[in-house]
Amino acid sequence: MSADTSTGPEVLWSPSPESMRATQLARFAGWVAQRRGLDLGDPPDYDAIWRWSVEHLDQFWADFAEWSGVLPGVPDNRVLTRWEMPGAVWFPDTTVNYAEHALRSATDEHPALIAVAEDTEPVETSWSELRGQVGAFAATLRRLGVRRGDRVAGYLPNVPEAVVAFLGAASIGAVWASCAPDFGTRAVLDRFAQIEPRVLVAVDGYRFNGKEYDRRDVVTELRGALPGLLATIAVPRLLPDEVPEGAMRWGEAVAEPQHPVFEQLPFDHPLWILYSSGTTGLPKGIVHGHGGIVLEQRKWGALHYDVRPGDRFYWYTSTAWMMWNVVVSALLSGATAVLHDGAPAHPDIDAQFALAARVGTTHLGTGAGYLTACQRAGTRPGDRYDLSALRVLGSTGSPLPAAAYHWVYEAVGSDLQLSSASGGTDVATGFVGSSPLLPVTAGELQRPMLGVAAAAWDEQGRPVVGELGELVITEPMPSMPLYFWNDPDGSRYRETYFEPWPGIWRHGDWMEVTERGTCIITGRSDSTLNRGGVRMGTADIYAAVESIPEVVDCVVLGVEQRDGGYWMPLFVKLADGAELTDELVDRIKAAIRRQASPRHVPDEVLVVPAVPHTRTGKRLEVPLKRLFQGVDPAKALNVGAVDDPAAVEHYVALARERGVR
Repeated sequence: MSADTSTGPEVLWSPSPESMRATQLARFAGWVAQRRGLDLGDPPDYDAIWRWSVEHLDQFWADFAEWSGVLPGVPDNRVLTRWEMPGAVWFPDTTVNYAEHALRSATDEHPALIAVAEDTEPVETSWSELRGQVGAFAATLRRLGVRRGDRVAGYLPNVPEAVVAFLGAASIGAVWASCAPDFGTRAVLDRFAQIEPRVLVAVDGYRFNGKEYDRRDVVTELRGALPGLLATIAVPRLLPDEVPEGAMRWGEAVAEPQHPVFEQLPFDHPLWILYSSGTTGLPKGIVHGHGGIVLEQRKWGALHYDVRPGDRFYWYTSTAWMMWNVVVSALLSGATAVLHDGAPAHPDIDAQFALAARVGTTHLGTGAGYLTACQRAGTRPGDRYDLSALRVLGSTGSPLPAAAYHWVYEAVGSDLQLSSASGGTDVATGFVGSSPLLPVTAGELQRPMLGVAAAAWDEQGRPVVGELGELVITEPMPSMPLYFWNDPDGSRYRETYFEPWPGIWRHGDWMEVTERGTCIITGRSDSTLNRGGVRMGTADIYAAVESIPEVVDCVVLGVEQRDGGYWMPLFVKLADGAELTDELVDRIKAAIRRQASPRHVPDEVLVVPAVPHTRTGKRLEVPLKRLFQGVDPAKALNVGAVDDPAAVEHYVALARERGVR
């Protein structure tokens, strides 16, 4: 990676030498330089640190585990004892408990949690209260018969109860999984039924954009479809005096505050199950381990975002997105986790900036789509609110266009580290993103993250610079999945990440590495729908739409546009005699909203004469998406592999009509 910044896009922000030396990354680099006898510069040279971190993975992770206090005293040769992907073995014969590390920074000087909702004032939870509730909930799980390795599932919004339930489960070695309450019954069961949870922690409803949504019927259906449940624990949100028959009240589950008893768990003991989008079937259950997540999240927070004890860390998210897990992981750094239960732009477009001013947020993270919407609305939150506490503004979920970078520095603040990052649910961390030691340039991500051997490869598996390639990871990371749930031989795991290049992680994003070492992510190279960072597979959409008799076939696309927008059209082939009336469009959208997700209702519903498929029957999602991104039709698809080549012409013509070609 080159650090040459003499050419390229405009530099919008640069750290001063003094601010660089004051970062935790600089302190870590100085400690490493003295320990290893390395010259990493003063102020430290990020590219030199990165090269050492990927060329000497064992040294890097041994040093970070020591410096952070996560696993002190582990020699280099006991860090990565099987150096391969998949199947890497990290820190054998060590024990870690995520919950213990999350709660070890308890203090009376600042709160552990701040909960913000649409209908209430911010509510603080102290560290002692959090520890007591976690201990109480863990004791309840033990009384219910939950054992190490059992699953605890949360159907919950982004509220303190979700954090308590997760940490309580983790403390006893149970495995956590969660879904947001805006998911319909089928979408939730596609995820929870396969992991057979022993306890369901469920909310009665939620508020979003000023409206209330009753989910009692969904909870009833979930309880009936999950036969292995030992108990349901009811979290009141809309109806505080009502509890489903046979369920335990949340208040009862945490009625006896006590110090948690932390199970000492192997480094690779399962911590949580996150879910893939389900593009080609049921969502894959992605299992991560305690040790890998503690290390990666501590590294991500301390070295890349400079999260410190007493900071207030916020990221707009739901419990269905890995960024919720990142927000909770701010506790690992001793920071306050700010939880936002509500719509991203309610009551005004700049609601998240208003929240930041209200609670003194030091780190504000959000989706790229939200920042783009603020830019287009012409809002100037830096003039309207006191954002003096804000040091880092994070963006993820989709590529952030250059115009939004300029807007941030013009309308939010001139002395901010704008951190556009790209990672994945798959590793619950970032691959490429920010460094407090580097300048911010418009439209670009600063560098690959420490310990992440990221590169762009062409179709022949060769590294490329200055042109678009597949984002690949060429060395193991400790937070890579332990395995997929219900994948005993590992075949689905290998097919998902390690084809076509065995031993090389192919992530499914297009990336360009510039001559200056910066990175540009242009979107997904597969068909995953990624709206505002919440990923969902097309299969969930098809299941909803195909329940409507008038629809014979359909295909949905998630198209990242050059201006930073995200266009999600649904193309439908109708039954003979059917017409696409407003009433039919409303029914289609209602079915998707109810059965899949309200976040993934299409922008447009368009009639087409046919839906093209591969000769093995798969919809031509990725090639059609590439057409609408402006790729030449001859390069976007091979008509010889299409079941009905003539059907493609309609989409080519439509792309031209819309000015894409």
